Amino acid sequence: MSVIEEERVRGGVFKDINADDEDHQPTVIESLCMNCYKNGSTRLLITKIPFFKEIIISSFTCPHCNWTNTEIQSAGRIQEQGIQYSLQVKTKQDMNREVVKTDSASTRIPQLDFEIPPFTQKGCLSTIEGLLDRAVAGLEQDQSVRKATDPVVAEKIEEFIQRLKKLKEVEEEFTLVIEDPSGNSFIENPFAPQKDTALSVTYYNRTAEHNAALGIEVEEKQEDEKAGDDIDTMRNEVLVFNTNCPECNAPANTNMKLVQIPHFKEVIIMATNCDSCGHRTNEVKSGGATEELGTRITLHLTDPSDMSRDLLKSETCSVLIPELEFDLGMAALGGKFTTLEGLLKDIKELIVSKNPFMCGDSFTADRAEKLQLFGQKLDKIMAGEMDVHIILDDPTGNSYLQNVYAPDPDPELKIEKYTRTFEQNEDLGLNDMKTEGYAEK
Repeated sequence: MSVIEEERVRGGVFKDINADDEDHQPTVIESLCMNCYKNGSTRLLITKIPFFKEIIISSFTCPHCNWTNTEIQSAGRIQEQGIQYSLQVKTKQDMNREVVKTDSASTRIPQLDFEIPPFTQKGCLSTIEGLLDRAVAGLEQDQSVRKATDPVVAEKIEEFIQRLKKLKEVEEEFTLVIEDPSGNSFIENPFAPQKDTALSVTYYNRTAEHNAALGIEVEEKQEDEKAGDDIDTMRNEVLVFNTNCPECNAPANTNMKLVQIPHFKEVIIMATNCDSCGHRTNEVKSGGATEELGTRITLHLTDPSDMSRDLLKSETCSVLIPELEFDLGMAALGGKFTTLEGLLKDIKELIVSKNPFMCGDSFTADRAEKLQLFGQKLDKIMAGEMDVHIILDDPTGNSYLQNVYAPDPDPELKIEKYTRTFEQNEDLGLNDMKTEGYAEK
């Protein structure tokens, strides 16, 4: 059991350190040095990764033998889906991108046919260059022994090490892929809140092998003869079920209600309130199937009253504002049933108010000025002082924006249906879905 896990069991870590504390001082605990077996000290600190989440950074030092060690662990739970980051490294600036790599993440460089399997390295908070240096250090570790016992293998490894070192000069583009079934790894987007064209983020459902490696026991779903399947009952009642708070992990209740949206379809609204820490969250899920065609909704804002339009944003929907060169990916903010003004306020809160780039070591005057200017533009949009277009692009076709002229056409609202690309179907898991003849062998 690691030092962090031992302290978590004793309940001594999360009481003393908090990422929101003004002092933000690390906690120092006495722990055993695994090199000389004398007591050293471990410093623990919760910190926020911009546009990501909280992590625990631990640093051990031994005053007796001067041995040091650092690692990171996620301060949250294992996510519902795994995540894969694919980055096209084109310039030396890309080498400075911050990276969170957990124990369960694998790292690949396809151009070199190079892979670091999961659970072979401790989690780390580093940069792209730091990951390459760490890989080089691992390969160089036993080179002296190899040169004496197997010179041919040692020579081949030395050639490969030089190829890895050459990547740091970025004379040629290469691809770095980090795949983490726990969903807790991360590669920085330096252009946030704008979209990063060089960085691709894909979410996927874990396999049984992934769950076994992570130590997750997934209960097989059993069919219930009468699984509360009375659809009329669901429409008229608020269902309540037990869950855990996503912030403090204390027991909480989640309320669920099936709601019919006029001129659209049924959706499921879920709301969780935590009595322990006061955290509140709400989410909207589609009550129907994935549509055959994707939907792109474009609204030209011409009046402040447009802010009161009802809006349903599914978890697969992207939000674009072309005049601001803004693109909010489909995984951000989750599903929401709100108004257009409520959506813009949530975007401002995500990008400006709760942005860790606005404080701490990540703070820079240029970056803060850029984000503040973006927030001011959003305020002008909500006040009706900017002529912009809001685009909801949902490949599943499960998003909606109110037509205030219904059932007549809305002159400022344009709804387009389009055929999904292969990549979009792949992200949604539709390419491998078989709905007919699946029982045949």
